[in-house]
Amino acid sequence: MTYTLRDVCFADLPSITAIYAESVINGTASYELSPPDQDEMESRWRAIRDKGYPYIAAAAPEGKLLGYAYASAFRTRPAYRWLVEDSIYLAPEARGKGVGKALLSELVARCRALGFRQMVAVIGGASPASIGVHQVLGFEHCGTLKGTGFKHGRWLDTALMQLSLGEGVTTDPDPQAYPGTLYPG
Repeated sequence: MTYTLRDVCFADLPSITAIYAESVINGTASYELSPPDQDEMESRWRAIRDKGYPYIAAAAPEGKLLGYAYASAFRTRPAYRWLVEDSIYLAPEARGKGVGKALLSELVARCRALGFRQMVAVIGGASPASIGVHQVLGFEHCGTLKGTGFKHGRWLDTALMQLSLGEGVTTDPDPQAYPGTLYPG
């Protein structure tokens, strides 16, 4: 499968909305029960982008969006500002073809370059495919939250995985540099 990775732009929002809606309706990656509309997806995209977090797309040569990924705050309290959470959503035809791995790899590289020190994956439904792609890129399993969501008529577990970025916890971060300036303490 041929595709390019690039920053998400406003014109991608209808495709992002559709990809996410399919995941909400048919999957367990998101614990939302009803897909948000395009205005809500635009609001979420702007909030993430405006904080300087990466938000990237995988696009086929003809322009069709195959998937997207972004990093965002795990929590917004100041001490968490060095930690990001990743999110990846793929169109059904892109699953199992390396697109998710490419998106996550690029997301990790961008977050490392921005100065983040840890990345966490909160994997709804403890999806084996999502766990697998995170493991391949070096994420370590750090916990399972049992029965955290009820969707599609069943209780779902949430897997937690973590990857150290850059210098990780071996040095103190610079609070004057991004991401230290995200949520001043």
